[in-house]
Amino acid sequence: MNDRVKKIEWLKKERDAVILAHYYVDGAVQEIADFVGDSYYLSKMAALIQHQTILLCGVRFMGESVKILSPMKTVIMPDLSADCPMAHMVDEKTIRRAREEFDDLAVVCYINSTAEIKALSDVCVTSSNAQKIIEALPQKNILFVPDKNLGSYIASLVPDKNFIFHEGHCPVHNRISKMGIQKVMRDYPEARILVHPECTAEVIEMADYVGSTSGIIDFAEKSTDKDFVVCTEQGIVYQLERNNPHKRFHFTEDIPVCQDMKMITLDKIEHALLAMENKIELDESLRNKAKGALERMHEIAR
Repeated sequence: MNDRVKKIEWLKKERDAVILAHYYVDGAVQEIADFVGDSYYLSKMAALIQHQTILLCGVRFMGESVKILSPMKTVIMPDLSADCPMAHMVDEKTIRRAREEFDDLAVVCYINSTAEIKALSDVCVTSSNAQKIIEALPQKNILFVPDKNLGSYIASLVPDKNFIFHEGHCPVHNRISKMGIQKVMRDYPEARILVHPECTAEVIEMADYVGSTSGIIDFAEKSTDKDFVVCTEQGIVYQLERNNPHKRFHFTEDIPVCQDMKMITLDKIEHALLAMENKIELDESLRNKAKGALERMHEIAR
């Protein structure tokens, strides 16, 4: 254990802090985290954890989600400017227009959204629970925001609902291409293709497995195959290789990297705990409005 990690461990005890990290942050950050997971897992764990301070290693919407569900806890981030472009690809006007146009409408927002959008939504979903939640909704019409790729994939699994899509997308997953996968497959023709549903439809069509980051990790661990083409952010490789030391994981030529997730470093973690800066603060009225969509997600998913 190096000096910086020792300092972080000491600061955690001093601040009564726990570190939550997303699979997309750097492997060194995942290594020192107390809990590592996808957005759904982290939001669930944050509500259960007894520590007074939560250090969220991810992007801003994740920190907001934790604060919404745990208002009495201090929620800090290593870098408040680490953000998710997709979370800002939908606005209030889009939602209000849909509510006026469609009867029997449920506004379903991907958890990768701002607190303001959650406050206007009926329920949140993640890539791991979206199908289950939407199937359970009584409404026929579903406005799915902001990710059109994920929404379109879920629509193919729930054909009895009428989906209205928005043009939002994850820039990292949207760049993963069919051609890039084909290039990798020339060298590893027996590889299984594992795809996150934030990818485009043509990439999803090539998949042997489609699922969330945690789903991809679980599939690779259970599979007897040795080679995998992984179509999601490359930070996931830390967990994949740790859990499967004798398997090989390949990415497309244009390796998918979320620059915002990579803004989270050990230096910034140490500073955030030392200074107790970069706190997530939400207006109480906004927090209460946004809480309903997150709580309903956890209730239905349970």
